[in-house]
Amino acid sequence: MAATLAGLLLYAGLCLSSASLSPRRCRKPVPLLPSVEEHWFDQKLDHFNGAESRAWKQRFFINDTFYDGGPVFLMIGGEGPANPAWMVSGTWLTYAEKLKALCLMLEHRFYGKSHPTEDIQTANLRYLSSKQALADLAHFQTVMTQKLELNDSKWVVFGGSYPGSLATWYRLKYPHLVHAAVATSAPVYALINFIEYLEVVQTSLADYNPECPKAVKTASDTLVKMLKNKENYAAITKDFRLCEMLQINSEMDSAYVLETLAGNFMDVVQYNSDNRAFEGVKGTNITIQVLCDIMTDSTFGTPYNRYAAVVHLMLEALEMKCMDTSYKKYVQEMTNTTWQGTAADGGRQWVYQTCTEFGFFQSTDSLNQPFSGFPLSYFVQQCSDIYGSEFNFTNIISAVQQTNEMYGGFNIQSGRIIFPNGCVDPWHALGIIEDLSDELISVYIKGTAHCANMYPARAEDPPQLVAARLYIFSLLEKWLN
Repeated sequence: MAATLAGLLLYAGLCLSSASLSPRRCRKPVPLLPSVEEHWFDQKLDHFNGAESRAWKQRFFINDTFYDGGPVFLMIGGEGPANPAWMVSGTWLTYAEKLKALCLMLEHRFYGKSHPTEDIQTANLRYLSSKQALADLAHFQTVMTQKLELNDSKWVVFGGSYPGSLATWYRLKYPHLVHAAVATSAPVYALINFIEYLEVVQTSLADYNPECPKAVKTASDTLVKMLKNKENYAAITKDFRLCEMLQINSEMDSAYVLETLAGNFMDVVQYNSDNRAFEGVKGTNITIQVLCDIMTDSTFGTPYNRYAAVVHLMLEALEMKCMDTSYKKYVQEMTNTTWQGTAADGGRQWVYQTCTEFGFFQSTDSLNQPFSGFPLSYFVQQCSDIYGSEFNFTNIISAVQQTNEMYGGFNIQSGRIIFPNGCVDPWHALGIIEDLSDELISVYIKGTAHCANMYPARAEDPPQLVAARLYIFSLLEKWLN
């Protein structure tokens, strides 16, 4: 699957999303097989309908290696399959060892192996929402507290990106259940036209080399012009190693090509230098420096040629033969409603959530960014093309407004929540980057990207990241004692 509505795509509740909240550019992790046993929990289908008695099996994991009467740590699953690698590595386990905590990870409904319904038809996706996911957490915690005799234990929730939002909202909506939350890289404000995303991409590229985003803009503008002439299609197909002969029959076709190619930069910026290799993610050695060195190197030719060279590099790193830029094929994949479809791991489901709750559409509607050709209307049309005509601008903007009414957006009225964010990460624009109170603490980490503090420590971590992890632990230790 190539590009789509930009989003977070977090595998296992941890920041594995693509350069945005979506199934698109994600450097999808190869399966890892640590010796972590799967467990299954009988979960309610609809928590808000007393007449609904149907239930389903929700997947979760346990690590009790360090447990000795300490707190319970709950890692919240996100918009992709839960990755058991996080049950054997990650900063939260370092904290767990010191605090003698029991560690649990609950997979998000409708993602991975947690299938509430027989398929993912749009009618069934009405059971997919952040509100239902929070209720899943509450019911899971209540039952596990009884089953494991944890009545005197304090619970701390962890999440990165969208699960970071859930961690925030779980503490907000269920304060009687959860004692504290660490909400890493969490977008807490829903926004239909997330123009700030690409603005931060430009800033992050320019911080390394001011000439880099200028070259990207020149290349993008050149490509926009070339797409208007069919005589250029053969050359573009060859230059960018497209899987099929380029065909542009609509503005959606053109926008999809441009967004897919821009996604290479968006993804690299979002995860710049993050320690993601332990998840099995490919291409982690490609950084802002690598891309910008290509984009500013005249030996590769014009900025257009350099843009193509970046694609070649990404394809090689991801072990892919060609780049798929067919919007028609994308819609076909996204409208496959079986659990066996290529979009069933999370693509179809997550885009549904962006269309019905969050927006987060990373458009080119700002002048302060280097890309062109995929405006807000392009993302809204995707919602209609995939789920039906009722998923239109009016209904989407109403849904986004309702999300902020429900959770408060930036105006969070709660306590004992930590908000780590990286300044390189475009998602910090929708997160908390200043303290809101003595118990709503921002940890804004210079020079780091998406969810950097969650990954396992390594020798080359910058001192500010090391300090941030220690500070987060000190807050948890204080709040738990």
